[in-house]
Amino acid sequence: MSVRIGDRVRVVAPAGPFPEDLLRAGVAELAGWGLHVTLGDHVLDRHPTLGYLAGTDADRADDLRQAWCDPDVDAVFCARGGYGCLRLLDHLDWDTLAAAAPKPLIGSSDTTVLLHTFATRLAAPTVFGPMIATNGFVTDPVAREHLRRCLFEPDHPIVVTGPDAGPLVEGTADGVTAGGNASLLAVLAGAEPPPPAGAILLLEDIAEHPYRVDRILTQLSRAGWLADVAGIALGAWTDCGPPEGIRAVLADRLCGLGVPVVWGLTFGHCPGQAAIPLGVPAQLDAGTGRLVVDRCPRPPG
Repeated sequence: MSVRIGDRVRVVAPAGPFPEDLLRAGVAELAGWGLHVTLGDHVLDRHPTLGYLAGTDADRADDLRQAWCDPDVDAVFCARGGYGCLRLLDHLDWDTLAAAAPKPLIGSSDTTVLLHTFATRLAAPTVFGPMIATNGFVTDPVAREHLRRCLFEPDHPIVVTGPDAGPLVEGTADGVTAGGNASLLAVLAGAEPPPPAGAILLLEDIAEHPYRVDRILTQLSRAGWLADVAGIALGAWTDCGPPEGIRAVLADRLCGLGVPVVWGLTFGHCPGQAAIPLGVPAQLDAGTGRLVVDRCPRPPG
């Protein structure tokens, strides 16, 4: 699903708060792309007692509902992650959301919760990429350009690799992209449906010690979320300990699945992060260390 110059887009804050200057800078970048940007009514709110939340659950959920259901809004950008999206799931009217025409929902990190549930409950393609009120967007021109091309150039394949990309398990796989932040997927396991069978599962994380990554992957495995994947694409594991240590954990937990596994792709919490559409066909080639996404989906017409 694409956006075009002149489209109207909405920024919402479904998770944590952020500096207002980062929001202004991010909005200015979107406007520079030729988009007409509006803000959710509660984007700049702060929860009255819980400082890690951008407003109350009801207000954050209502901003998301209004943005998704407004026929004049062509895409929804999440301002930042942090924590809070899991709290929204019981505040959303999924029948109302399902009745609205799908549109791009862009986020990452904590918003993995929304990306996955919108994909499984609404069959809505989403984009795992940089969020506009973060330094990962505002001060990273490479990441910005990846997102712009992802949204504006849907007929161009997206090729994701990295300087250290290569196989943990050799092989190739075709499947539909799914996943995102590993720890957020783990908290959904058992409460939400797993990725579709034959998916290429994207996994990345930040500030999780190796034993915690072990626990996250073990939870996903025990919940059946790894049983039917066609391949696994591993992104950045920023501040998760020495690379050799986290690589050893990933190999221990994933190499026995019998599917290709690629290490070292530049998506997630890293400089120059790629923007990857979820719910679309892709090819994973462990030998060359590449994930190639055919295109960003867009509506007919």
